Amino acid sequence: MKTTQIKQLMYIGVLFFLLLTSCKTDTTNADLKSALTLYASFDKGVSADFALGDKNLYTVPSRKARDSAQIGLHKPDISIAKEKGRYGDALLFTERSRGNIYYPSEKNIAYSISNWSGAVSFWLKLDPATDLEPGYCDPIQITDVSYNDAAIWVDFTKENPRDFRLGVIGDREVWNPNPQGPDNENPIFNKQLAAVKNPPFGKDNWTHILINFSNLNTKEGKASLYMNGELKGTRESITDPFTWDVGLSNIYLGLGYIGLMDELSIYNRDLSDTEINALYTLENGVHTLLK
Repeated sequence: MKTTQIKQLMYIGVLFFLLLTSCKTDTTNADLKSALTLYASFDKGVSADFALGDKNLYTVPSRKARDSAQIGLHKPDISIAKEKGRYGDALLFTERSRGNIYYPSEKNIAYSISNWSGAVSFWLKLDPATDLEPGYCDPIQITDVSYNDAAIWVDFTKENPRDFRLGVIGDREVWNPNPQGPDNENPIFNKQLAAVKNPPFGKDNWTHILINFSNLNTKEGKASLYMNGELKGTRESITDPFTWDVGLSNIYLGLGYIGLMDELSIYNRDLSDTEINALYTLENGVHTLLK
């Protein structure tokens, strides 16, 4: 075979490979788009870019003061940081203070009393050792009651060096029917966490976080934590129920957090490794899925 023919065949092979890769990417993006339930880019303010439920962000002085909730961002220590995001703008948290911000969970999370699955994706930028104030910090916490009762969250431990942990905690009355002392110091509670030591955060780099969970409210529940596309921890055999009053459940952001947050997106099923990597490597963020 002549050299020119070999070159032509190689060129055709490369084109075919690129076509297959493009088709696979398009299919993955379409699958992610069809599973999307909430997306907040923070590029045009704090209202979600896409939501199956209420797209408004709310500010409340405390969880017990639900009737005092205001639409929009009403905490001076939280602001939109122009052009400081992983893509475009971002949420900037500058101080640990009273009050909470949240998106309502109803329809924005595909909660189910049986066989509940989903995924939560976002980006963080901070140096935990120097930016965070003393105490536990939950960049995201999803619950109708609290961190210890039918809740999904990630947190930083309260002292340096700080671990980064995934909590997928069922109904408190089931896992802790006879409470003694603080729940966050209870060995039963801590056995339910997946912890990452020396997590890959830094003042000058963004870190992608993905919470993946499947089959909750069955005897085969599972939850995993991914960071920058890599599996960092898994909790198997989650059997405790997750009982919500969905109308009271919220997606709380930045509890005790100081740093930047960007690109919050939530999905109605657990994601494959291919989809998780696609989210991590999207050139223009989740906006890519909405085109």
